[in-house]
Amino acid sequence: MEQLHLGDITIVVVLKDIKNVHLSVYPPSGKVRIAAPARMSMDNIRIYAISKLGWIKQQQQKFREQVREAPREFLYKEGHYFLGNRYLLKIFEHDAPPFVTIRHDTLELHIRPNTDISKRLVIMDDWYRQQLKELAPPIFQKWEKILEVSINELAIKKMKTKWGTCNREAKRIWLNLELAKKPFHCIEYIIVHELVHLLERSHNAIFITYMDRYLPEWKHLKNELNKLPVSHVEWLS
Repeated sequence: MEQLHLGDITIVVVLKDIKNVHLSVYPPSGKVRIAAPARMSMDNIRIYAISKLGWIKQQQQKFREQVREAPREFLYKEGHYFLGNRYLLKIFEHDAPPFVTIRHDTLELHIRPNTDISKRLVIMDDWYRQQLKELAPPIFQKWEKILEVSINELAIKKMKTKWGTCNREAKRIWLNLELAKKPFHCIEYIIVHELVHLLERSHNAIFITYMDRYLPEWKHLKNELNKLPVSHVEWLS
């Protein structure tokens, strides 16, 4: 592992057995990482980094401006989000399997006595994952018909810098677990975005044409999603 310094920007460089260069900027502080083929010289990596300097600064500025939630402690009356709505947390302790439910404007977390924060997080994440697993399939079915595409697999996981990813060859789409906290129309936007990648791999003019045709308000939805608070997580490279 080596480092490049471009002015006040430090870039961690990792040489790996890969074919292409991968550049990543991680929230919340804008740490920069380049994974490059082992055969690539540091001079060429520096040239590549310089060519991407404008994009790097743009991403770092976006992360600086992004609203972040305070670290979750899973305490009584703490605010938690689901489908864009904010709920106050209520804690119920009893000697039984844990579960989560929503009642009016509260989110009820039922846990065993002495359940620590890390376990509470796991319980909540499991609940969010289950909600997204139930919400997403009907949206996919709707848009698969409209776009005349289909997927083989849908998976949900915590993701570092993306709301979703699409593997065109495997026809597999991953959704970020955090989407369960966002408004329904934002979830739908991400699903459409990833499905369109089955028609066009890159974010080029053809991709934009598809998005404009099928979801004309996509730019507004993208901006709305990216302005919403995100989890307080320090992503490491």
